[in-house]
Amino acid sequence: MSLSRVYFAGFLLLALAAITQAQNVRLTNDVSGGYVSAYTLATGTPYTDAVLDECSIARGRQNEPAVAVDPRNINVLIGSSNDYCGVFYVTIGGVPVALGPVWLGYYRSENGGTSFQSSLVPGYPQDSSPYAALARVRTASAGDPVIAWDAHGRVFMGSESSDDPSGTKKTFGDVWVARFDNPDGENGNTISDGKRFVGSTIVQRGTSAPNLLGRFQDKTAIEADRTGGRCDANVYFAWSSFNGAGANQVYLSRSTDHGASWSHPTKLTETLQSLQDPDISVTGTGNVYVTFRTFAFVNGEPDAIYYVKSTDCGATFSRPVLLTNFVRWDAQDRTDPQAAPATSSTLPEDVGGESIAPAKEARARACGDFSDHCLSGYTFFRVGTSPRSTADQYDAAHEYVYVVYGATKPGTQIATGTSYGTITSGTGSQSAAYFTRLDGATNTHTAPVLLDNQATGHQVWPDISADGGVLHVLWYDSRMDPFYSAARPIGNDADRLTHSSLDVYATMSTDRGGSWAPSSRVTDFTSNPNYEQFDNRAVPFNGDYLWITSLGNFSFGTWTDYRNTVPGTDPREGSDSDNDGADVMQCREFNSTTGTWGPDTCPHAGGLDQNIYGASTP
Repeated sequence: MSLSRVYFAGFLLLALAAITQAQNVRLTNDVSGGYVSAYTLATGTPYTDAVLDECSIARGRQNEPAVAVDPRNINVLIGSSNDYCGVFYVTIGGVPVALGPVWLGYYRSENGGTSFQSSLVPGYPQDSSPYAALARVRTASAGDPVIAWDAHGRVFMGSESSDDPSGTKKTFGDVWVARFDNPDGENGNTISDGKRFVGSTIVQRGTSAPNLLGRFQDKTAIEADRTGGRCDANVYFAWSSFNGAGANQVYLSRSTDHGASWSHPTKLTETLQSLQDPDISVTGTGNVYVTFRTFAFVNGEPDAIYYVKSTDCGATFSRPVLLTNFVRWDAQDRTDPQAAPATSSTLPEDVGGESIAPAKEARARACGDFSDHCLSGYTFFRVGTSPRSTADQYDAAHEYVYVVYGATKPGTQIATGTSYGTITSGTGSQSAAYFTRLDGATNTHTAPVLLDNQATGHQVWPDISADGGVLHVLWYDSRMDPFYSAARPIGNDADRLTHSSLDVYATMSTDRGGSWAPSSRVTDFTSNPNYEQFDNRAVPFNGDYLWITSLGNFSFGTWTDYRNTVPGTDPREGSDSDNDGADVMQCREFNSTTGTWGPDTCPHAGGLDQNIYGASTP
């Protein structure tokens, strides 16, 4: 690190030491005209379209948030999510119909996260702004957003994408990266960093088979080199490639021209099968590490975290090395589909995609009503063990990679008495957030430690950030659930009624993970994550991650939040015999002549109002 960068890092720590935790702030302002075109944000020229107009009043769904702070100016943050705000932009016969896109949000703050302007990454269906022609993508939907900055004012937003714009059942399964820069150039005022859309490039195409079959790219990760060294400004993008046969692999591609083009993908996991959830770390020396998870029920491999390493700027990688085993915490049940009420409409009432599709096998990862009903009778969202990793790019003295994951806390295994379980069907446990530090110079790691050892509550989906000498971690936490039991899903009581149960907690370390500060509650509202807002109001989906970003003592986290969701009664259930407390506001009429239910005519009334919130964190 140069002397000037050492001075900058030291100054940053001193300048930010007094920053206190901010109040929760909404990133997805899909109400009262809250969405503005990315083209307008960058140029000042007015532009809108039917999708943006819908996003401004939608009160729709958003999940799987990402956020990243500009390393040149901590006032600038870019956030994203799977954004469903445009889904109901089409109205037929006075009824909103689910013909619009799920797309990547673009949420911009220029005041350190005090507030955000909501927008969409250009290239979505109906986008006819001058930026649309720069988005060289071929799909009608996009999701799994991931974000990384380089050190030159550029931000990169990665995505998996599917759905055929022509309306067929093909799920293309592409992955692509959008890039934004400073419209005034690298030497321009840093408040404009990451503001101008430069274009989107497909990194790898899927095989376009129907219904997620064939080769489908998913589970994305991205990182950029900010070291100022030999690999500076390289961008690395990784993903899991699913082939429908269970032998999925992890691939990585790199860009040496700021995301304009990408290398032929490198397979990182030739010796392993059935794995996913890659994450990318770049150390202060410019070396690249990719961590990922394997699954014990395939080919005798353990539930474990592996890593690969590159010492040549991502050109080649080592063979996979085992980092640590763990006892899984994968919420699961047995499918028990029940007949769905007959409907009078042939028009879609919800969008497709992996997050809302009913289970196609006996093992269910999420449970709700109708085709999503499970044998236990519980209602719960999808959640499982997934590692996240990072490195401090400003620390060239250590080859450290910091890894967190949520897994079963040993000694908490319990018979559930139902088909629900977290280890296997019928065996539950408590989930806890773990940390380990890999030393890539010696290929050794510290013993995994609990970040916050609590007697009650589940800790799931932890994430970690490290730049600038301080480690920051946050996770979902159900310690405030009065009905907590290791034998039941998050937010469920013994009578299968769901409750407010989920918060976000965070901690920090100033000695590279040697010790951790007491955890702090980040959320000021406890959510019910089991609202049935997907698959036509039948099943919950909270997303597969949350996100934290940091630079020195400044840290900002984002999560999926339900404080604006309006609960209700699903009239299709009659007297609501499942009594799950998970139904949301909807408006349907029953036709006694045909014996069918009409569509939900009030998707803007708040039943689908799932949002992304954020706050500064310890």
